[in-house]
Amino acid sequence: MRIKLFTAALLSLIGVTSVTLAQTKKKAAAKATPRYSLAASITSGLAVYKQYCLTCHQADGGGVQNLNPPLAKTTFVLGDKTKLINIVLKGFNEDVEINGNYYSNAMPAHNFLTDQQVADVLSYVRNNFGNKASGITVAEVKKVRETK
Repeated sequence: MRIKLFTAALLSLIGVTSVTLAQTKKKAAAKATPRYSLAASITSGLAVYKQYCLTCHQADGGGVQNLNPPLAKTTFVLGDKTKLINIVLKGFNEDVEINGNYYSNAMPAHNFLTDQQVADVLSYVRNNFGNKASGITVAEVKKVRETK
């Protein structure tokens, strides 16, 4: 109890009040909380893409004719975020028609990726290969992952 009183008196002498301390703590907490940055997510997503997606979908996102679909300007990429997140988490094993071409190679689930990695790679894909769409956040991936 004496230490608290002494500390409060000492802080008061040097002009630090409880309000100042609260503001300082609030600022520190705000700095510690990471903010979403689409640019940073896209940059991180490129590394994930190179490691897990490039072999099938190619460096230009063009895919492989009749096997792996392209990622450029397709409704799968630019459309419903939940559907796209589910494809990455659960895989995809259906024949699909894109721009008059059919693709039949099964995509395995990538549910071993973290929510951050999924968000980053999908933000990368949605903003490359001629695509321009909103990014995908960790919260969106987490919500889809929790909905089984």
